[in-house]
This record gives sequence, C-alpha cells and structure tokens, in this order.
Amino acid sequence: MSRRTRVLLGVLLALALIALGLHLLNRLEPYEETLKHGPSPEARANPYLAAEHFLRQQGLNVQRSDGLQVLRELPSPGQTLLLLGSRRQMTPRQAERLMQWTAAGGHLLFVAERLWDEEEGKSGDLLLDLLNIQQYRSEDLADFLEEDEEAEAEAEAEPDSPAPLAQRYPNLTQLYLENEEAPAYIRFDTDYHLYDADNRAHAWANSGEATHLLQLYHGDGLISVLSDSEIWQNNRIGKFDHAWLLWYMTQDSDVTLVHRADNDSLLSLLLRHFPEALTALALLLLAGLWHLGQRQGPLQQPASRQRRSLQEHLRASADFLLRHAGQPSLLIRLQQDIQRRARHRHPGFERLGVAEQWQVLSRLSRQPSSFISQAMRPPTRQRLRSADFTRQVANLQTIRNAL
Repeated sequence: MSRRTRVLLGVLLALALIALGLHLLNRLEPYEETLKHGPSPEARANPYLAAEHFLRQQGLNVQRSDGLQVLRELPSPGQTLLLLGSRRQMTPRQAERLMQWTAAGGHLLFVAERLWDEEEGKSGDLLLDLLNIQQYRSEDLADFLEEDEEAEAEAEAEPDSPAPLAQRYPNLTQLYLENEEAPAYIRFDTDYHLYDADNRAHAWANSGEATHLLQLYHGDGLISVLSDSEIWQNNRIGKFDHAWLLWYMTQDSDVTLVHRADNDSLLSLLLRHFPEALTALALLLLAGLWHLGQRQGPLQQPASRQRRSLQEHLRASADFLLRHAGQPSLLIRLQQDIQRRARHRHPGFERLGVAEQWQVLSRLSRQPSSFISQAMRPPTRQRLRSADFTRQVANLQTIRNAL
C-alpha cells in the first residue's frame, strides 16, 4: 500500500469519526437529577436541629445544652428552658432547682414521661409529681368527649362545601387563642392524656379524646407541660401549625434547649468513646479465662478396682470418722470394744467399779495398772497432737489384742 493511499484512508476515517460524533451530539438531551443523601450527620445527632434553626430565623437567641448544669449561669427572667430529652435519671435536688428557677421568673417547658400509678399515688416523674399533674393513657379514661352532632349535621347539609380541618383530621389538637377566629392545629400523640389534679392550669389544648398541653403559673414564672415533643422534631416540625406553636411558646424570650437532660454513666461514656478498647479488654478477659481453664498435666486415671484392698477401705472409713466425729469418738469406740471383750473373759465385769475393772484389765492384759488407767481414762474435748493420739490408740489396741 502506497503512502498516498494510507493518507487517504486516514482522512476518510477521521471524517467518519467526526460525522459520528456530530450525530451523537445532536441526539444528546441534557437533564437534571437530584441525588438525596438523607439527613446530615448533625441532623441525625440532633432531632431538634430544625427547631433551633427556625427559632433563630424568628430573631430569637437560641443556645443548646447537654445537661442541667446550665442552670448555674442561666438567669430566670426573659428565659425559656425547653426540656425535650429524657429525665429518668433526674435527682430530686435537680427537680427542686428547676422549680426555684421557674419561680424566679423563668418559663419551663417539659414533656410528661411517666404514667400515674394509682396504687403508689405517684408517677415517678419528679416534675409531674411536684406539680400534681397526672398522665394517663387515653384508652384508660372512663369518660370520653362526645362528637359534635351539630357539626356533622352541617357537613351533611352542605356536601359540596369542603369539610373543616377538624373534621378531616379528628385526632388534631385545637388551640384557641383570644382575638383569633380559627384555632391552631397540632398533631399530638392522642394515646396520652394530661390531668391537672389541683386545677391550677389557666390554659390547655385538647384533641377529641385527651388533653395534651397544660400551662400554669409557678411563682413569678410559667410552666408548660406537653404530652409529647415529637411535633418539634426534624421530620414533623413543618407539618400543620407545629412550628407556629414553638414560636408562640418561646416568643419574646431567649431559648435554651436541653435535649439530653440525663447524666451519662461511666459505662455509657466508655461505650460511646472507647468501644474498641472495651472490645479488646473483653477479648483479653476471655483469653485469660480460657488459659486458666486449661488442664495442667495429664489426666489422672481412676484407681483400678482390683488394686483396692480391705486395708484401704478401713483406712478410708477411719479417716471419714476422724473428720466428722473427731478423736474422742474413735477412742470411745476402742474403749467400748475392750469392755465388751472383758465381759466375755470375766463374767460380772460390768457390775464392778471403775478401779476394780482396771485391776481386772491389768490382770487379763498383763499390763501395769498405771498403763490401764491412762488408756481407759475418758477422752477430753481438747484435740490431741497427732503423736499423742497415735500413742493412745496404740495403747488401747495393745489392751484389746491381749483380751
């Protein structure tokens, strides 16, 4: 193939590639695609992050605290404290401190955590018990509010008109304000009901079956109690009038949000910050227990039955009696055996006195009287030394073998 032919083929190939590129370029259509990566790590760590941003947008000063230690430097007037986290580990001293802070002019808002226990006469929620506010399950209430029959009749008479929001969502809580024609709608959890036992509340909000918000004065301050705070979490604050209610409860004040009121224990802190170290420690402990549980040396084989003799059985029986009955029991048994043999050798032995019995034993065994008296003397409770006990047993066996 000549050089001219190769150049011509190269030019034709380049033109074909350019034509193919222009054809593909004319057929391409641009489009936009949105990739959702889900909530940010900050939003996952703080369920009330959207509530904080909303309050800041309304011009309020908002700060976040991880515990109730913020009360040491937090002034009461012009402050709203939102306790939206768990309070299961709250101490009575902390509860009294909150009441004092509120009475000095602060606004305390918290969530009821526990149900009222009729038998104990308390709920275990320190703040609720101090205010004598009781929380029940809605299904346990004896009396429920009846439906508004007149509203139903009006809805049936005007089928073409849109139904009011309260009829379309019967589980919504309606909050009525002065000089307002329409109520605010909030979707509280209708499974719970708040009851003001002392009738101190001056404002409240009800759904069709239960009360979910109570407000009462405490000293120079204000206390707001909610049945749940999920309405202000990131995924629900934008629904209905939830955001408006948060602004209404905190308006004209600085806000401090505490969504972790519990004090962390040492174990929880270690699990949170040092999980790898705790795992390594657990593995080390398991390895140590496995090492200590290993057998050291060969297995000891059980003794053969053919090797066991009567002497071993007698020795084992004597060791058993010595451990459980003591030395006096063995000595008394030997003395009784000697007396039994003496009765066979000398009729009427049992009717003789002690001194006469010892003389008879001395004559029959051909042992001196001092030897007999020392051997046949009743044993004391004091434990003998091993050498003295062995000598005493040997003396008694000598007398018994001679009879």
